[in-house]
Amino acid sequence: MSFESILQSIVDQCKGVLGVSLMGTDGIAIAQLQGPVSGKDPLEGDIGSAGIEFGRIIKEIEKASDALGGGGVRETVVTLGRFTLIFHGVDEDILLVMALATDGNLGKARYLIRRNLMAIRHEL
Repeated sequence: MSFESILQSIVDQCKGVLGVSLMGTDGIAIAQLQGPVSGKDPLEGDIGSAGIEFGRIIKEIEKASDALGGGGVRETVVTLGRFTLIFHGVDEDILLVMALATDGNLGKARYLIRRNLMAIRHEL
């Protein structure tokens, strides 16, 4: 199974996905898919830029977690006025980034990400 097919299965099963990207912590996309666009996409199909911009914040969260002895950061959810971003660590250097519309199903999105982590790791 390829990264694209794994990501596509997540998009197909979850309402409101604007896009999903598997990317390195350096911001380089390994695989990226746009969700079915219904109306205006606030990211204009460029989820990679969201990953890059928030990547710096995720690194600061990791530093804070280390300082508190909390261990590695597994998932970060950022809810904005026009969409929600989910950042889930796949391994030390790879993140899965998903953008959801405001009416998207956040709980199901998080579940689908966790359910498909082993398949993504297997492809690495």
